[in-house]
Amino acid sequence: MTIVVDPNGPKLASDPNNPVPEGGRVGFFRSADGVRLRYAIWPKGVGPHRGTVCLLQGRTEFIEKYFETIADFRSRGFGVATFDWRGQGGSERLIGNPKLGYVDKFSDYWSDLKSFHSEILLPDCPPPYYLVAHSMGGLAALFAGVNDRLMFERIFLSSPMVGLESPPFGTAGAARILSAMSFLGLGRLPLRRPQDKAASKMAFADNPLTGDPERFARSIAVLKAHPELEIGAPTIQWTGAALAAMAAAQRDDFPEKLRVPLLILAAARDRVVWTPATEELGLRLRTGRHMVVPGAQHELFMETDAIRAQVFAAFDAFITEQS
Repeated sequence: MTIVVDPNGPKLASDPNNPVPEGGRVGFFRSADGVRLRYAIWPKGVGPHRGTVCLLQGRTEFIEKYFETIADFRSRGFGVATFDWRGQGGSERLIGNPKLGYVDKFSDYWSDLKSFHSEILLPDCPPPYYLVAHSMGGLAALFAGVNDRLMFERIFLSSPMVGLESPPFGTAGAARILSAMSFLGLGRLPLRRPQDKAASKMAFADNPLTGDPERFARSIAVLKAHPELEIGAPTIQWTGAALAAMAAAQRDDFPEKLRVPLLILAAARDRVVWTPATEELGLRLRTGRHMVVPGAQHELFMETDAIRAQVFAAFDAFITEQS
């Protein structure tokens, strides 16, 4: 294994079943508001250089979970740059309980991405840049496509968090209620759904994430060996902020604000986010389209070989469309 690190800086957890891809670099950078975030970058693998994939994780996730996927992108000629969002993985926690998911406001994730783009991606990674994002990262990526159409050449989304099934009082109404609860000082309390339980407590038989037992077991093994990477339930503040962002993405005028070529993949058997909301957004896109992956659960990059083959075939076709 070859990885360049500051001996006193961050590390990437390695395991025989989940080795760190060779040739990378790991470090910390700070967001514009001073939050310390862990990042890692890798050069392309074989063949001519095709650009850099900026990989955004979902809620609760961490760099180590994507080692296999990073290797897949590198084998296609892409460098990969990724980081842990504030409040999770190897990045700085924001409240006293490090196991709870928290963010002050959803736009803080945009601040993280902007800082990563300027501090790490532009100086250290060769263009062109492609944004690949999963779940919560997918919602953040949509706002990136609205806020700065020149930052990325194309955006590829996996099961983006654009809606939940039947939230009480509707998405916007639930967001307002939770915002009021946060205003009353309850924002740091957990708000649990069954599917939001800590991953290390899940059994494969009833997990809502993937149909692949080996990839499921691999992710659980990393968390059990490195429990500091894990977070569990979201807080009331996080949930209210996320629902407000989802409500914004569901507005009629949102799709026309997206000016970056975009491909959205939804999972047909998703129990974490609501696939019909993703389809509705996909049908209204002006610069993109969507497809639903049959038989897939929420984590498309952690699914079976057959499903992952479909995901990467869609990615390959989408990227080469511009050629």
